[in-house]
Amino acid sequence: MNETQRAALDAALKELPLVAILRGIRPEEIDKVFDELVAAGFRLIEIPLNSPLPWKSIEKVAARCPEHVLVGAGTVLEVDDTAELARLGAPLMVTPNSDPEVIRAGVEQGLAPLVGCMTPSEALSAARAGATALKLFPAGRLGTGYFKDISAILPPELPVFAVGGIDKSNMSDWHGVGIRGFGFGSNLYRPGRSATEVGEVARELVAEWRRLEELYTMTELFEHEGDQ
Repeated sequence: MNETQRAALDAALKELPLVAILRGIRPEEIDKVFDELVAAGFRLIEIPLNSPLPWKSIEKVAARCPEHVLVGAGTVLEVDDTAELARLGAPLMVTPNSDPEVIRAGVEQGLAPLVGCMTPSEALSAARAGATALKLFPAGRLGTGYFKDISAILPPELPVFAVGGIDKSNMSDWHGVGIRGFGFGSNLYRPGRSATEVGEVARELVAEWRRLEELYTMTELFEHEGDQ
């Protein structure tokens, strides 16, 4: 990851930590969907490696990716995949599990590992291996109460994304318990959905995130003023 990509990652994690998960997307449709997502405001775009010809899709968008956007692969399971991402200049590396060997390989290649975990042991193992962020999966089935229980022992500086079963209707619940990012899959993109439809959903999700952040900022301000 070069300095420009590092700055883009830091800005995305701070300002708009939303990941578009394009599972099943084909190379012939990636350009239009990618452009719609970028226009909507998404800065983190994942193409899972169990999609049709995923490396071709990643190569296409990585070659023309705007400086403020990061693209990469999801369902990264093998060490060799990290080298291919680095070769393509696609630094986002999303895993469904916590494999220290794969995480460390990603770090060595200069990638940004967003690591899937469910248990405290998996989360802490991922953190020690060098994860940039954690991905609580499957969040929808685990529930906000589960995250609230385990969050006390997680590294406070490490962002946690909720992924799996997340859409506009429940973002507020998760944001309220301290989740610092979201990954959106089939509610955003699924095979057969047009690029225009993807763009419409993407704009709604971005708008909801910004609404929640604004509300959080206002609440913090009022509480601070009340303490004075």
